[in-house]
Amino acid sequence: MILVTGATGHVGRHAVSGLLAAGAGVRALSRAPGSAGFPDGVEAVYGDLAAPETLDAALDGVESVFLVWPTLSADHAAPATIEAIAKRARHVVYLSARGVPDGPQQAQGSILGSHALLEHLIEKSGMEWTFLRPGGFAVNTLMWAPQIRETGTVRWIHGSAGRALIHERDIAAAGVRALTGTGHLGAKYELTGPQTISQVEQVTAIGEAIGRPVRWEDLPPEIARQTMLSQGMPPSMTDDILAAHAAMVAAPERVTTTVEEVTGAPATTFRQWAADHAADFR
Repeated sequence: MILVTGATGHVGRHAVSGLLAAGAGVRALSRAPGSAGFPDGVEAVYGDLAAPETLDAALDGVESVFLVWPTLSADHAAPATIEAIAKRARHVVYLSARGVPDGPQQAQGSILGSHALLEHLIEKSGMEWTFLRPGGFAVNTLMWAPQIRETGTVRWIHGSAGRALIHERDIAAAGVRALTGTGHLGAKYELTGPQTISQVEQVTAIGEAIGRPVRWEDLPPEIARQTMLSQGMPPSMTDDILAAHAAMVAAPERVTTTVEEVTGAPATTFRQWAADHAADFR
């Protein structure tokens, strides 16, 4: 039995379906299992990673866990939750992030700091582990969908920033292989898409997918910062995002071949990702 957390999210849903296709027993964790809409054959269970006392039933009989963590928001519960998982599970595949610092005391309060904390706790737990460290998620460009639908123009920062965005399905596929195959214990897999393309090129690909041109307009970083803050994003996270995009202008994200090495299939292009999600932008 494999427990999938974050099972209603972009990566988690693909992990659920991939594990089913591989013939695994799948249990999906949700705070609202009755309305999650999982495929037939999936055991939907209630649980909240931020409240480890709710996890006993979900972990009963579980051998492995595909762990998608509620970054930052549940970090206060991380030690107790990892301890609870380690009492039941033998192996955890953790969805981490590219660029995680070496120690849990580094970058505290940031997204990467949160991932460093979880990796440290898992390494010290006694469980076998595999860390997936993807770079930028292609699915994060869905934040442009309202602008594209309403105006046909994307206003955002640093259009020339180069990214090697990865399809969420490829992240899940690597996780499925790590959970169902051999040779993945102790691995830290740096996962990317197959090519580096600028944000302007991403917008062009989305336009091609939906059958109408989409324009790019650079947004001053200070305006972007105020917008993110007004949407409730913490200042530290906002500043991390702005700094990362600025850095990728001069030093675009580097491509790895890890997706193909782990799964046996080439990583999915952003153009194909845009085609898969065309309905979200129309």
